Amino acid sequence: MSVFISRRPGAIAPCAALSFTIMAITAPAVFAQNAAQGELPPVEVQQPNAAAKPKAVKAKPKPKPKPATAATPQAEPQPVAAADVAPDTNAAPAGDADPKNPYAIVAPGTRSGSLGVPTAAEARAEINRTPGGVDVVPAEEYKENTPAITLKDALDYVPGVFVQPKWGEDSRLSIRGSGLSRNFHGRGVTLLMDGVIPITTADGASDFQEIDPTAYRYIEVFKGGNALQYGANSLGGAINFVMPTGYDSDLFGARVDVGSFGLIKTSVSSGAVSGNTDYFITGTWQEADGFRDHSEGESFRGSANVGFKITPDLETRFYVNANHIRQDIPGAVTRANALRNPEGANPTNVTLDYERNLDTLRVANRTTYRVQNGTVVEFGGYYMDRHLDHPIFRVIDNDHSEFGGFGRIVDDNVYGGFRNRFVAGVSYNDGDVRSRQFTNVLGERGALQSDVNQQSQVTTVYAENSLFVLPDVAVVGGLQYVSIFRDYTINSTTDPRDRNRNGAYDMWSPKAGLLWDVTPQIQMFGNISKSMEAPTFTEIPTPARLIPLPRLDPQEAVTYEIGTRGNLPGLRWDLALYRSNIENEFQCNTVADGSAVGSCDQINLGDTIHQGVELGIAARVFSGLFETGVKGDEVWLNSAYTFSDFRFDNDPDFGNNELPGAPRHYLRAELLYKHPSGVYAGPNVEWSPEAFYVDSANTVKTTSYALLGAKLGFDNGGQWSAYVEGRNLTDENYIASASIATVANPATSALFEPGTGRAVYGGIQFRW
Repeated sequence: MSVFISRRPGAIAPCAALSFTIMAITAPAVFAQNAAQGELPPVEVQQPNAAAKPKAVKAKPKPKPKPATAATPQAEPQPVAAADVAPDTNAAPAGDADPKNPYAIVAPGTRSGSLGVPTAAEARAEINRTPGGVDVVPAEEYKENTPAITLKDALDYVPGVFVQPKWGEDSRLSIRGSGLSRNFHGRGVTLLMDGVIPITTADGASDFQEIDPTAYRYIEVFKGGNALQYGANSLGGAINFVMPTGYDSDLFGARVDVGSFGLIKTSVSSGAVSGNTDYFITGTWQEADGFRDHSEGESFRGSANVGFKITPDLETRFYVNANHIRQDIPGAVTRANALRNPEGANPTNVTLDYERNLDTLRVANRTTYRVQNGTVVEFGGYYMDRHLDHPIFRVIDNDHSEFGGFGRIVDDNVYGGFRNRFVAGVSYNDGDVRSRQFTNVLGERGALQSDVNQQSQVTTVYAENSLFVLPDVAVVGGLQYVSIFRDYTINSTTDPRDRNRNGAYDMWSPKAGLLWDVTPQIQMFGNISKSMEAPTFTEIPTPARLIPLPRLDPQEAVTYEIGTRGNLPGLRWDLALYRSNIENEFQCNTVADGSAVGSCDQINLGDTIHQGVELGIAARVFSGLFETGVKGDEVWLNSAYTFSDFRFDNDPDFGNNELPGAPRHYLRAELLYKHPSGVYAGPNVEWSPEAFYVDSANTVKTTSYALLGAKLGFDNGGQWSAYVEGRNLTDENYIASASIATVANPATSALFEPGTGRAVYGGIQFRW
């Protein structure tokens, strides 16, 4: 195993010092917590007790069932009672369980621990009141039986979410076909931490290297137009990564993961409650040689939050997130090279020493005030400082500062005999980037080539109302207004004239839906929503092409969606069918033959169609094979299937061709045996049965593939757990993801990212 030496080793020290200073200040004052760990029961949601108090931590934590969502159900590590009902201790410690209604509503202000941060069970109950495709993924579903390195590890069993690794922790992320035209970075999905700190910058672009899946208590996924509460206005919706608080964390936790290609990952965490104060802090150190040449990387990611209950009805919480990332970039290669020599890097990337190096610091606050039972007001703000050192075709040096704030009110009460839930809010984001580009001289800076100032301002106002016209039927209506300003100023080093391009976008997005609780365990839903996206700075023409290229119009989509979700004994499911009619979809228009990755201009298409099916199922297929009784053994089939039909709609150049960039069919499935002792084992498969096109002309495809995997582990909800996981056990050469082009050349277009070969990972975790 080679050792990757950071080019800026000193930058990790401030991050580590900051994290452990917070721990040193808060830990000695903390003597109690309300935390536990445990298993994955069916989706039973407890009704929290508003008067519940945090319990003092005991010497040995009691086992805590791991929650599983109805949308993305997972097999239970331990069987539940014969009636298939198990209370979820992630809900209120003294709440009133309602096992007959997994979709019971948790009214605002009745949360069990933190006033402003729901537990996983409370978040699931709240999100299930959305008449559309949503999901809550508790961390136990992925971080205790995988190395939890990338977004794929966390979200691969969420139907409708297509996420494939590229290099390091970078990924290609798309929900319902969002952002497929982006050959690097991300667009079309709003990413947030704790509903307060945006990972997506003010101009709408996203990166994934700063996401540490092991740092979160759960992940919320809002597909399409179902993310109104976070002000998201994009086709793909939003993903919210939520940290634990002192109320639902372990006093101390530690884990070590090792594996193929030099992976070493260490994480530590601590959380507790003392009186009216609670805290949680975590840090992850990771290094890997990488499967491919020139893909070494190392990173530190740290996060913390401290909450203060000033009164029983007023809580303020402070957040800190810091990242230090150093990553080599192997680059995309031709199709032949991806399949014949998947370990190889793009020669240009090696010669010019392509890298992506990030140092970021985010701080934020959220204050929650309970006006009365059922009515809560929240407000807060954030600040981000981000530096990017990015040697690629040029050496890019970005200094990025951003700030913002938000206010939100939630009112859930009965008026005139009808229950009504009203949510309204406003947010503001202001980002400034100074971006300089230098000649790349073998990975080092040469002469200054461009100096650009980029400013983006976004104001969002939204409101949504759910009126229960019947006790089990809610009519939902919402409206969002977004005002966006982009300013792109180029200070040319070769032309004495400064050049400027700016744009203002005013966008309205209405929504209407219906939610029906068919029974306490089954829901049906439908909605119609509109989304609009303004171009990011990446879509704005580059300096050399600024004058000739036209201004881009916002991308607009109207989405129709119907579906159902449910939780019955031995069976849980989530099904959604959708169709998006899109105008002005952003698309990559390549120059020449597309042989250079990213060498494209963004254009507006005419009409396009995105439609598909998202299906998640968990079914108990066997029970009592070797152990019978109330706590017998079980075998569960867990699966997530996504069908995607994305195409041009009578385009003058491409007719009804398929849009490039995503497979039509994608399946993740596992068969998992669970013994009541805590031992679990089983095979799994990742199957893409049909190759997808990488160009609009539909001339070049990737490959179909089926990857076999297996896992073996132990987790009885006690103080330690362990796992071993094998991936791609047949060592298949395949293409994991691809950039896109207008017309690709099968021999020369370097668009393909090879998938990782056979790999084995193992880890052990401790909690006290």
